[in-house]
Amino acid sequence: MIRQIALGLVLLALTTVIHASFMDFALHTLRWTHAERWNLKPRFTSTILTAGLVLIMFFASMLEAVLWAGTYVVVDAISAFEPAFYFSMVTYTTLGFGDMTLDEGWRILSSIEAANGIIMFGWTTALIVYFVGQQLRSLGK
Repeated sequence: MIRQIALGLVLLALTTVIHASFMDFALHTLRWTHAERWNLKPRFTSTILTAGLVLIMFFASMLEAVLWAGTYVVVDAISAFEPAFYFSMVTYTTLGFGDMTLDEGWRILSSIEAANGIIMFGWTTALIVYFVGQQLRSLGK
């Protein structure tokens, strides 16, 4: 049990670094490519910038799920990457189909992944809400 918790905390720390890095990259990139540089209508530009943020943060979540999946394979909790990635995505998003489960030796690790996913999706949601609010203020709404 202690091994699972320790490994889960390491993965939580790594996914936090990944998420923060993608957020920093996204915000830096979106500032650099702001509307004045495109000569597009502000509403269209706002839509593109928001979609860009969502896609970048989605890629961060995918990479984080890949990290968890790779860990499941390395510790031999799941034998191959494809089912490990499927399990990881279902767990990370807290969808929890239940069609795949880990044996008792690793099930605590999957619950830590689910908690990690909730935190990261909450962070992403807060970021998107903040960004959309900034876009609406810049449009004068």
